[in-house]
Amino acid sequence: MQIINFSHPLTSEQIAQIEAQIGGKIGGIRDVRVQFDTEQPFVPQVIALLDSLGISSEQWQTEAWLLVLPSLNFIAAVLLAELHGRSGRFPTIVRLKPVANALVSAFELAEIINLDQVRTAARTRR
Repeated sequence: MQIINFSHPLTSEQIAQIEAQIGGKIGGIRDVRVQFDTEQPFVPQVIALLDSLGISSEQWQTEAWLLVLPSLNFIAAVLLAELHGRSGRFPTIVRLKPVANALVSAFELAEIINLDQVRTAARTRR
């Protein structure tokens, strides 16, 4: 399983928490710098960002990916739509949360969410 991180770099502690949750080792982490021009449309910027990763159509469809989404909600929404189109499914995402009572701001694993499972379950509530 590979992580594509569109947010702040993950700490070794966060990686260990993710590995414990998934029950295996992370095969690699791609840290992706997300800096968008807010005066320009986001869709072409998301497409260019994903194209720059050099991940083939076959890889998107067959490999296991964990995503740490960018914090700006509009970018995250467009990114999810584009990835669904490329892979045929919604991705699994990592959610971090602030560490309670930390003297210095820190984040830890909150949960891993399989968005495709969320979608499948939601279909039963139509």
